[in-house]
This record gives sequence, C-alpha cells and structure tokens, in this order.
Amino acid sequence: MMSRSLRLMLLGGAAMVATGTAHAQSGSTATAAGTEVSNTATVTYTVNGASQTTTSNTAKFVVDRKVDFTVITDQTGATQVNLSQQAAVTKFKVTNHTNGIQDFWLDPDQTTLSVGILTGTDDFDISSMKVFVDSNGNGVYDADVDTQTYIDELAPEASVAVFIVGNIPSTVGIHEAQVSLHVIAAAGGASGTKGAILIPTDLSLGNADNVVDIVFADDDSDGLLNLGDAARNGQGRAYASYVIGTQNVALTVTKSALVLSDGVNVANPKALPGATVQYCLLVHNGTALTGASGVALTDIVPTNTTYVPGSISVGLPGGTCVLLGTTEDDDADDAAETDGYTANYNAGTKTVTANVGTVAGLASVAVAFKVTIN
Repeated sequence: MMSRSLRLMLLGGAAMVATGTAHAQSGSTATAAGTEVSNTATVTYTVNGASQTTTSNTAKFVVDRKVDFTVITDQTGATQVNLSQQAAVTKFKVTNHTNGIQDFWLDPDQTTLSVGILTGTDDFDISSMKVFVDSNGNGVYDADVDTQTYIDELAPEASVAVFIVGNIPSTVGIHEAQVSLHVIAAAGGASGTKGAILIPTDLSLGNADNVVDIVFADDDSDGLLNLGDAARNGQGRAYASYVIGTQNVALTVTKSALVLSDGVNVANPKALPGATVQYCLLVHNGTALTGASGVALTDIVPTNTTYVPGSISVGLPGGTCVLLGTTEDDDADDAAETDGYTANYNAGTKTVTANVGTVAGLASVAVAFKVTIN
C-alpha cells in the first residue's frame, strides 16, 4: 500500500508522472535482445600419465527482450493559454529502457482525474486534440516538421519529445483542461513502419533457448491503479494540463471635451453656439503582456450638437488628443482603409463608431471627433 506521505505528495504535486523503477542496468550497456550466448566447457584429466582433454556440447540461448520505458511530463507547470487559442501545446518525454529498438503507439486523451495528481479542476474540453513526435529533436513543436504520430525506432536509452496539440474554446469562464499521454510499447525493427503492439510471451510455456521472449518490466507509472495504468502491462501514462491565463484586462476609457474655437475668442474660446468642440476618447490597457483584441468604441453625439463630417481621427495619444494618427473615413465603406483602423458615423442614430483593433498590454490608443454647438 502506498505510504500516506507519498500519496499526499501525489495529491498536491504537479503532473510529473512516469515509471518509477530504478534501472539497475541501462539499455546502452545491457545485452541486446536476440543476442546469442553460447558456452562450451572443457575437461582435462590424466590417464596412465597421459594428459587428456574433452569438451562438452555447446549450450546456447538468446537474450530475451526486457520491455521497459518511461513517459513523463516534460514542462514546468501547466501550459498557459488564452481563450480561442489554436494549436496549444503540452510537452512530454518518452525514454526507451528496453534492451532493443522499440516503436511506441501514442494515444492522447482527456479524462477528469479521480485523484488530484493535477491541481485544479478539469472544466473544458480541448478540440481537435492530436499527438506529434519531435522529428528534428529541437524540443519545440514545429507544425510543418513534426507530423509523425507514433515513435519510430527509438534506440535503447534514447529519449524523444512528444507533443499534445489542441485548440482552446472561446467560452468565457473556463479555467483548466487536463490531458494525458498514453504510450504503448510496439515492435521495432522496420524504419518508417508502425510496429504492432507487443504481446508478452506466455510464461507458462517456459523459456525456449532459441526464442526471444518478450517480458514486460514496466511498473505502474502513475502509482495509482485507478488512473489508467498497471504494472508490467507494456503501457505508460503521464498527465499535463492547459490553464486559461488572463481572462480579462484592465481596459479603461477616459472621455474629455475641449473647445477648439468659438468664432469670437482666439486665446480662450468658450462653449458658445457655433463653437467647435473636440471629444477625446483615451483607451488604455493597464495589464502587462496581455492585449485586448477587437476593441471598438461607440459614442452618441449629444443633443444640441452636430457632428462635424470627416472629423474622426485615431492613433497614438498626445497633444490635444491624437498626436500620431490618421483621419478616418466616416462613411460605412472601409474598403480603402490600410492603417488597421476603421470608423464611421451613423446619422440616423447619431453614433460615432471607431474600431481600433488590438490594444497591447500597457498601451494606449486615442480617438477624437468634433461637434459644433447648435
């Protein structure tokens, strides 16, 4: 039975799951499966003073295949993701401790864990979940390079990175998705071909000297039998999770009004009938490292004022409102826009709309438009 202290460590720890057996002899020095070992004994003796020699028959056997491997989560903590993120990656590592070259089948899945090896609660599903092997050995998922979906011809004591890749839904309020990589030992020996799943030799048949028996030596990789693995079954499993990072940003908008001219006073214009007033909308993202996308501002031109056609401008804040920016078309046709901003004025609803796109973390965007006082 698992000790209480070990069980508590698993319940509160991160998703670092692997076969835990200490490998007394590494595969790099272990005799390869299928190697023939032969031995002949020699007897010397003397008869009537004459030295004699005789030899035994040659005893032979072949080394059997000791199937063992580990699969672990090869990342620090959970993968931080955003809503609607595509091709989000969790990373694992598979190491072959078998005394022979092996293929491995890979099966990614998502199951709510009955025991808290992972912290948090699984509350959303990854869509289009797939698994890929690190083909170029750089430890980073490259979509156009890492296309193989099984491990092919992994040498003894060699390791390879494996990636689970999936899409994050756009549902507001979700927090965590827990995934696992299920690895199954398969036959190696034919490069470019996915070997068949290994079946252990029936131990009741004894040990044939000239046959390479298959013996599973892997342990219960997760340590808890109710989590989908068992000792000596040629399978392993490790767990990881996707966690939604920042779900909102500190986006603020500050509105101000400035009388630009009144037709009477030059130095200090007043809010007189006929005066031109500029409204300034200053949008600021107070959250570092996280941008707000699809930012759109709407403002209704107030009663007793008239919108000044063609007066919408968008850009970096400064001066009276927009220091560096462009004057936007205020009709509904945005086809000619090339600066990333679009804007329009709806005369029916007296509404000014400005689409400023993404406001990066700690960045600001200014939107200005003008009215005249009736």
